[in-house]
Amino acid sequence: MDLHINLSAGKNLSAEIYRQVRHAIADGRLRPGDCLPASRDLARSLRVSRTTVTVAYDRLVGEGFLISRVGAGTYVSDHFKPAVNKTRESTKDALSARHIWESVSVNKPFERKAKFDFRSGLPDVSMFPHDAWRRLINREMRLEIKTRGIYEYAAGVMSLREAIARHIGVSRGVQTSAEDVTITNGAQQALDVIGRCLIESGDVVAVEDPGYTPPIQLFKSLGARVKGVQVDEQGIVVDALPRDTRLVYVTPSHQYPLGVTMSLPRRLALLEWAAQHNVAIIEDDYDSEFRFEERPLEPLLTLDNSGRVIYVGSFSKTLLPTLRLGFLVTPSSLTLAVHKVKYVSDWHTPTVPQAALARFIDDGGFARHIRKVGRVYAERRELIKDILNRDFARLLTVAPSIAGLHISALTELTSEEIAATVERGFAQGVAVQQLARFAVEHPPRVGLMFGYGAIQTDQIREGLKRLGACLPDSASLC
Repeated sequence: MDLHINLSAGKNLSAEIYRQVRHAIADGRLRPGDCLPASRDLARSLRVSRTTVTVAYDRLVGEGFLISRVGAGTYVSDHFKPAVNKTRESTKDALSARHIWESVSVNKPFERKAKFDFRSGLPDVSMFPHDAWRRLINREMRLEIKTRGIYEYAAGVMSLREAIARHIGVSRGVQTSAEDVTITNGAQQALDVIGRCLIESGDVVAVEDPGYTPPIQLFKSLGARVKGVQVDEQGIVVDALPRDTRLVYVTPSHQYPLGVTMSLPRRLALLEWAAQHNVAIIEDDYDSEFRFEERPLEPLLTLDNSGRVIYVGSFSKTLLPTLRLGFLVTPSSLTLAVHKVKYVSDWHTPTVPQAALARFIDDGGFARHIRKVGRVYAERRELIKDILNRDFARLLTVAPSIAGLHISALTELTSEEIAATVERGFAQGVAVQQLARFAVEHPPRVGLMFGYGAIQTDQIREGLKRLGACLPDSASLC
């Protein structure tokens, strides 16, 4: 390996080489078993005599830091245990971040593993078409070598933008051109791009309450004043929106976390209010591909006649979260500015997965995958609903929901009792989420969320049985 040694300030060059190699070993930058450069090679790169390097190496060997093997090289001793890296201890308090970051937590919601996983936002990884995806990636890598391999335009690979425009045009009735589609690293970056494009420090952003936490933290980090607006059985309460709102963030097709669908009258009222108050609306359509009851309501974007709605989509729920592929559809008046924001953020999203996904959509693989997993999710959803309505009816009331990858259930129990239930459930191998953790400003809604993407169908009965035993007064469930 290359070894960086700075001799600019050293008078005793051999001692300086010794000191810096020893420090690299002590703080773990050089690990046990690592091979150091040959003394001749290091001397050449440092422009010193070989003897200067040899003296330093011999001293390190004599003290047990290095081992010299005749004909094989010089290695860091396996017997030496590096200390915890304390690099730059003296400067750890020299810089401080903005205070807003003290209130943001970097969650690892899926770090705790569970045999019976009812957590929301997870697709069934086992049903992802790994073999087909591998072939698509290999194909695009070969083409990358021959035809591309250069920086892409910030908005993304045109073939994917065209494929998405066609897909949402057919599946969601959204009429847009590929020019107004921007590819992002998941829906979260789409929201970040929009926020950077529209939000000034101090602007009011209205969000659903309860609501999805990462966007709320994002808007706050951009300097916005986030206001929680209550949600009822028809969606966000338009009459409660603050008059000085600049941006409204909603999940109308499958409200997160309650699962209700925004009614058509409420959608029209929101659009009218936004037009009257010169407000932009973000429509996060995060898992609407999975619809199970009734005819789907029109997206806000298809009802918008004033160019106020920005549509955000993601492939994290339909394919894999680890792909980090999302997109946004903007009014033409915002498109160029959005491309500029994307450019200064990270230039563009990786091109090979984009091209592979475009081919997957155009070849019909994506639509077939949605139909396949949709049937499985529908079966799991009905089973969970049936068990909750039959065996948990005295403690839990299933909230109405016609789409998505989770359902929610409300309860008269206290937040503390539900929190304790969640912890007891984890001890029994059952993972669920409590609604209360998604409260923004208003008193939390108390209940549980039940995802059916990660839980296998044949595990649902046993998982709910174990969870039922963790609820207070579980004897009264039936």
